[in-house]
Amino acid sequence: MSSAGKTSLTTKVLVGMGLGIAVGLAINLMGQNTPGTFVNDYVVNGFFLAVGSMFINALKMLVVPLVIFSLICGVCGIGDIRALGRVGGKSFALYMMTTAIAIATAIVIASTFGIGKGMNQVSEAEFSAKEAPPLVQVLIDIIPSNPIRSMANGDMLPVIFFSILFGISMLLVGKRARSFVEGAEVANEVMMKMVNLVMAVAPYAVFALIAKAVAELGIDLLASLAGYVGVLVAALMIHLFVTLMVVLKVFSGLSPAMFLKKIRNVQVFAFSTASSNATIPVTMRTVTERFGVNNSVASFTVPFGATINMDGTAIMQGVATVFIANVYGVELGLTGYLTVILMSVLASIGTAGVPGVGLIMLSMVFAQVGLPIEGIGLVLGVDRLMDMIRTAVNVSGDATVSCIVAKGEGKLNQSIFDDTDAGVVDNSDSFHIDEGVQEEMAKVVEAPPGKLYPESKREAEHS
Repeated sequence: MSSAGKTSLTTKVLVGMGLGIAVGLAINLMGQNTPGTFVNDYVVNGFFLAVGSMFINALKMLVVPLVIFSLICGVCGIGDIRALGRVGGKSFALYMMTTAIAIATAIVIASTFGIGKGMNQVSEAEFSAKEAPPLVQVLIDIIPSNPIRSMANGDMLPVIFFSILFGISMLLVGKRARSFVEGAEVANEVMMKMVNLVMAVAPYAVFALIAKAVAELGIDLLASLAGYVGVLVAALMIHLFVTLMVVLKVFSGLSPAMFLKKIRNVQVFAFSTASSNATIPVTMRTVTERFGVNNSVASFTVPFGATINMDGTAIMQGVATVFIANVYGVELGLTGYLTVILMSVLASIGTAGVPGVGLIMLSMVFAQVGLPIEGIGLVLGVDRLMDMIRTAVNVSGDATVSCIVAKGEGKLNQSIFDDTDAGVVDNSDSFHIDEGVQEEMAKVVEAPPGKLYPESKREAEHS
């Protein structure tokens, strides 16, 4: 099959994104986004909302089983508990380092441009800050009292802890757990096939998600906050294209150009969903099949990063803090900015990767440095769009750290990473089932016990 055919899904997703922006702008400029209009009620908040929400739900549906089976296979694949500890330690250190660099960069850029100075505006928007759990409680909650409940709620840190502990226990059981390990490997492969099925409808879902977001956002709102939006986007792009790529090159020696080319699809998904957790299936597939990272590393670094790696969110906090401080004429000083950096790094630990979480973290930072919480209302209107951009930066950081850790552990296939076409999704085969496979599966289902595999054959297999 030609390379052009293999890249059709990525192309379709990008086309869907572009069309979504165009349609959303058209709806907004024609004033069809006001409540009561047919387009707003039945297209934007009807059809677009339904299609986009179903797609995000489909991605979230895959997250927990994919993480569980992938982590179990990953732990058993490593085989060495000490190696697992190294992977965890390296991942945590890199995630915290990049988050600290991200917010420091944001504060420097925002302070240099002096955004918000002389802007004596009072926001009409109200923001009620949700109370974030204390760090001690976050650490306690890592160990689930009820793992099934954690799975149902999508609490990633408890799910990661339980899956790792389960995998380690399987290693301790030894040969008797072999069939269970093989079953987990099959289940993991099945989940990856489900990812391909969901991705096959991605172009249409991306169109709906982007069209709805752009239609609701409005050009006037962007114009009124042009300084804040411009500096924030610039800081995000500098972190993505400079900081992360320098870190990738220094710590792994891998090609930043190849990385950026292959990560594009994940970034589009993250931008569309504004959720690191919802993007886990796509990130996992790209990291393993496009970058050549062994599942034993990716199964830990990707879901772990989606939970604690908040580079994009940290950048938003840095820019927003400087912006609001300037608007209200508050001088934070060096101590205040250092406090912002420390608080943002700590707040990223255990914070779920879901849309809007940045505002909760921002309220914690504001409270710590003495800025008025209601100031968040000034940036509330554009937060949805900014959330989409910073989520794309977050998942790029997850993939970067995954590649670095895998390279350091000797778990990265260099030939796959260097191959432009490796792991490209050909969605034309997503719904194709081989006739031979259908017949074989039918025999397995219909045959009475012992007919397909006589006792003598089973005994030979077990001997």
